Amino acid sequence: MTTTPENDVEGMAAYDQQPWLASYPPEVPHDYDFPDVPLTRFLDDAADSFPTSLAVAFLGTTMTYAQLRADVDRFAGALAALGVGKGDRVALVLPNCPQNVIAFYAILRLGAVVVQHNPLYTAHEMGHQLADSGATVVITLDRAYATVAEVRDQTALEHVIVTSIIDYLPRRQQLLLRLPISKARTKRAEISAVVPKDVAQFTELLAHSPGPAVQADLDPSTDLALLQYTGGTTGLSRGARLTHANLVANAYQCRLWFTGAKAGQERTLAVLPLFHAYGLTLCLGLTVLLAGNLILLPRFDLELTFEAIDKWQPTLFPGVPPIYKAMVDSPDVGKHDLRSIKECVSGAMKLPVEVAAAFEQITGGRLVEGYGMTEASPVTHANPLTGTRRSGMIGIPIPGTRARIVDQEDPAIAMPVGEPGELVISGPQVMQGYWNATGSDDSFAATFTEDGYLRTGDIAVMDADGWFAVVDRKKELIIAGGFNIYPSEIEEVLYTLVGVADCVVVGVPDTYRGETVKAYIVLQPGAMLTEADVTAHCAERLTAYKVPKQVEFRDTLPRTLVGKVLRRVLVAEEREKAEAAKNAG
Repeated sequence: MTTTPENDVEGMAAYDQQPWLASYPPEVPHDYDFPDVPLTRFLDDAADSFPTSLAVAFLGTTMTYAQLRADVDRFAGALAALGVGKGDRVALVLPNCPQNVIAFYAILRLGAVVVQHNPLYTAHEMGHQLADSGATVVITLDRAYATVAEVRDQTALEHVIVTSIIDYLPRRQQLLLRLPISKARTKRAEISAVVPKDVAQFTELLAHSPGPAVQADLDPSTDLALLQYTGGTTGLSRGARLTHANLVANAYQCRLWFTGAKAGQERTLAVLPLFHAYGLTLCLGLTVLLAGNLILLPRFDLELTFEAIDKWQPTLFPGVPPIYKAMVDSPDVGKHDLRSIKECVSGAMKLPVEVAAAFEQITGGRLVEGYGMTEASPVTHANPLTGTRRSGMIGIPIPGTRARIVDQEDPAIAMPVGEPGELVISGPQVMQGYWNATGSDDSFAATFTEDGYLRTGDIAVMDADGWFAVVDRKKELIIAGGFNIYPSEIEEVLYTLVGVADCVVVGVPDTYRGETVKAYIVLQPGAMLTEADVTAHCAERLTAYKVPKQVEFRDTLPRTLVGKVLRRVLVAEEREKAEAAKNAG
């Protein structure tokens, strides 16, 4: 697959004319011919070149690349014995753990398709995705088994494989957790009681595999590697069809961005969940491509994170703003040495300037804002990790990516430089479309332009130098009384109000305006603010129709595991309230 990174002529400066290149390492090429290989080639190359190097570290357990490949091939053999073959969908309901990594590559070894799921999904969410994907096998954490069992009769599942975090803890820790006085043992027993004895166990299948499986023949450019369901922050999730070529290309694109990274020497702290596209590519894909050490944490926990940094001294740390903010705000941060961290790309939401500055002061590394979406494997833009960067902007397209700004209603019309419009993207990392959708579907035109660019749904602007900034999400646009209102503009004003720790703005039903603006606010500890304080602050800085007409104070905001606010949850709550009030009246 051959791609060129120069941007389209529609209002965007060519790569070789962009000012940032003057300070960017000259050895980075402008033309790319990404390898046409299965994603498993990363693992094979790492195991061939660095067999004794650490591949995975997990709560005291370690695996070399030789050990990881051996387990992958044996587990692939076990799956093949269950009937899994090319094109079959195999669901993973696992947090960050060795089983996730082993199963991921084993599924791909057989030419089957991975379908990632959040172990914390509700039965409704789990049932929808399992049924929609047509998965025939699921590998689930024991704690999520009850949810899988509840929806199984709605799916095509033929086999359920269960595993536990405890299975990959060091022997000493396993024994401690099984002591009669241990609360953990009691909890373990409760979970085990829910899982029938005839359900297949991950470790048993691995131990009794009929033999290692070989790599299936496949076409990387057309054969799917992953069905990655969208986060569902604004509606029902859909499965993005990502090929081996999509994921291989994006890993290489990120590799080109991390110019200081060295093969066999990097250590990536993987707090981002691997069941999310961001964690899958920036943590797993990039690290294995680099033959680096993947330091897995099952969830973000400050104490666990600081302990992992102390022990492993990670060099790469992809994350999201709430993670970095929690670390710099911690009173314990000074007790730990974070100076090993060299390069971090933050995604999912806007990176506050003060958070980036504080994190860089503590670590001495570089933290920049990037951008991506599930449908693009996911990375498409980033600020450079060396030289020029621009705060408040998502940066420039990564190598091999084209981007432009188009009219929101007619994507055939390019917007002038500096004018807001919808961001559209083309590149080797862009998905093939949504699962169970065809080019004739109404949704296809809403997803791609006529010339094949992915419509992001994000409202952005591009400056004269080819740098991009996201203004807002098109789907989150509030239309009140005929006025277009961008929530992020109001949120930025709210964050300047002393006492506001977190906030989000959504459009809620309104009899006269169609929608009206509502702000949800989380206060800082000890802060005392009223609705009048909030509206007065906004009225000084915003035109009248943008000022929140409703304000609700909350302890927390609903978020995905990568930190995005679940606006759809809040909107659904408001619609239910409006419907209840209507029925009561």
